[in-house]
Amino acid sequence: MHLSDLWFIAIAVLWSGYFVLEGFDFGVGILLPFLSRGDETAKRVMINTIGPVWDGNEVWLLTAGGATFAAFPAWYAAMFSAFYLPLLIILVALIIRGVAFEYRGKRDGGRWRRGWDACIFLGSLVPALLWGVAFGNIVRGIPLNAAEQFTGNFWTFLNPYAILGGVTTLALFTLHGALFLALKTTDDLRRRANATASAVAIVAIVAGAGFLAWTGASYRASTTSGTSIASVVLAALAAACLIGAALANRAGREGVAFAANAVAILTATASLFTALYPRVLPSTTSPAFSLTTANAASAAKTLAIMTVVACIFLPLVIAYQAWTYWVFRRRVIAPPASALRPSAQPPSAQSPSAPSAPGGW
Repeated sequence: MHLSDLWFIAIAVLWSGYFVLEGFDFGVGILLPFLSRGDETAKRVMINTIGPVWDGNEVWLLTAGGATFAAFPAWYAAMFSAFYLPLLIILVALIIRGVAFEYRGKRDGGRWRRGWDACIFLGSLVPALLWGVAFGNIVRGIPLNAAEQFTGNFWTFLNPYAILGGVTTLALFTLHGALFLALKTTDDLRRRANATASAVAIVAIVAGAGFLAWTGASYRASTTSGTSIASVVLAALAAACLIGAALANRAGREGVAFAANAVAILTATASLFTALYPRVLPSTTSPAFSLTTANAASAAKTLAIMTVVACIFLPLVIAYQAWTYWVFRRRVIAPPASALRPSAQPPSAQSPSAPSAPGGW
């Protein structure tokens, strides 16, 4: 295996981790106006479930982008040039969502909070949809010429396959958020999250099965290669885990349901990257213009240095994030009415007045 292949796998792992961890953040934000039913205490509890971890989860996105830039500069240049407008929309949405988390509790006015709640909702909905559209187009391919330049336009991205990809990620992340809330909350909010997860799971199963089946039928590297077989196996595993998550949720096994859905997202993402390999950005103009792990990679010395640095620092980053999840592993409960203050707690930490209930995981 060449180092370029190793870094293709590493980038796939980074994107998979980002979708699993940021996926439930997006889901909580999307469900905020629906599960809270206008109740400020419920909103505070929902935001506090992701408060300690949402910004750390976004590190996976930054690392995936940085690794792509360093390991595959041609891929990075072509992709970020072609997807400039969709990626800009995603970036603006993420910025607005982050600002909303920090600012919604700065004032007591109901109109102020409702405005920032809308920003949290849209800042979660837009990326959840557009990431699926973007990856659908990466797997399907985009029009590239011999100079590795994008020759299409914004409407090129709005094809049926990519739109189905967007619907799939939106449904998967919403389900992930509902399962996370069922795992991290109590009482009525927990029951509403369970019921929502059961309903959304149907959409996620149908959309996910259709998208992965379309991928396997049309966009595999070849019909006989080992990567094609691996892609089909991973897609089947993703479907099985998704069905298992729905069944576990109905049985009240929230931890099992959340873990199964996380594995479904991991294996579905791995299936897409496996179907893509050894290409990194196919060209619909001509297969000869496609970018691959060979012609888009950095020099061998660059990849070697990156590998050493990653081996040293990546375990430290993973250990720190795992410790964070362990510290905030318990359920978040609403504070008693006597402890409520007019201003909302900032979402950067769990409220001291809202102790965690045991058995969150």
